[in-house]
Amino acid sequence: MARRGLSRAAVVQTAARLADRDGYDALTLGAVAAAVGVRPPSLYNHVEGLAGLRRDLALAGLTELGERIRDAAVGRSGEDALLALADAYRAYAREHPGVYRALQRAASPGDDEIAAAGARLLEPVFAVLAGFGLEGDAGIHAARALRSALHGFVELERVGGFGIDLDLDESYRFLVRAVAAGIGA
Repeated sequence: MARRGLSRAAVVQTAARLADRDGYDALTLGAVAAAVGVRPPSLYNHVEGLAGLRRDLALAGLTELGERIRDAAVGRSGEDALLALADAYRAYAREHPGVYRALQRAASPGDDEIAAAGARLLEPVFAVLAGFGLEGDAGIHAARALRSALHGFVELERVGGFGIDLDLDESYRFLVRAVAAGIGA
């Protein structure tokens, strides 16, 4: 039942598709193995068990999200850059809910690859925040506040936490503008 040409990247890509479709908690080695046409033990040639697969999924997500927000913010500044970055963040969370969930945890101590991907994701965030005069510790605090605001909104949106019939896109823009006004003060 082994499949020739199966790679770590193909396994992670399949896991991402399944996590996005079925939910992060539903991700199992059995489901991934079935989807790629191998028996579960064969996956150990490509990933280090379920924990390793989830770690690799987080790495892929950090990389993809980092590229998206970088591309969205390039050539912009101030509130415009922050809105573009926030829109890219929300779009990614909506398109890839399983992968988005995978990338929420901080890197394990000693996982330099995840730490580096997280640092690359933060580069455009810090660049946008520097445009508001926030660098060093102030930039870190602002990045944490921004992430908390954006994550809170996308998570509440995901679980259906907004019951009032009012445009969610407008509410999101209001949130991002409020954050921009707060960090710009």
